[in-house]
Amino acid sequence: MSQIKPNKLQRIVTKCYKLPKSLQAFALSTVFGRVIKFAGTAGVEVLELKGSRSVLRLKNRKKAQNHIGSVHAAATGLLAESATGFLVGIHLPDSKLPLLKQMQIDYVKRSTGDLTAVATLTEQQIAAMHSDDKGEVTVSVTITDSANIEPVQAKMTWAWVPKKR
Repeated sequence: MSQIKPNKLQRIVTKCYKLPKSLQAFALSTVFGRVIKFAGTAGVEVLELKGSRSVLRLKNRKKAQNHIGSVHAAATGLLAESATGFLVGIHLPDSKLPLLKQMQIDYVKRSTGDLTAVATLTEQQIAAMHSDDKGEVTVSVTITDSANIEPVQAKMTWAWVPKKR
């Protein structure tokens, strides 16, 4: 595969990784929270965004809780959407627009404490984002809680189209 030119978001992420390790997650989270305001308001943290994987966390704080004291279902969906969308976003060329097409979220257990989402893309999915003018990918995302249980099963389908000028 030929060398792929990094998009604007990937260039920003690369700059964040040039900072001291202790500041990287803070810088990534700050950038992400400014771009996706709802995620910033909820307190979604970007712990890792490299290659074919993203790791995001949402702490179980009052502003993201439901009536039983766990992370709200909508906030959990935001975490899954953010983990997959940010990952798609660093790979999609600047000439293409990402669009969330489908969210499949199954709440199978009550969560305990903070939630961590790990999203992954395959090399084939990344290649398609660069080669196809329009397309879609279903992105796997694993969500675990503080007890290391997977209380939510989710996958997100992202489409892309050429940006209109």
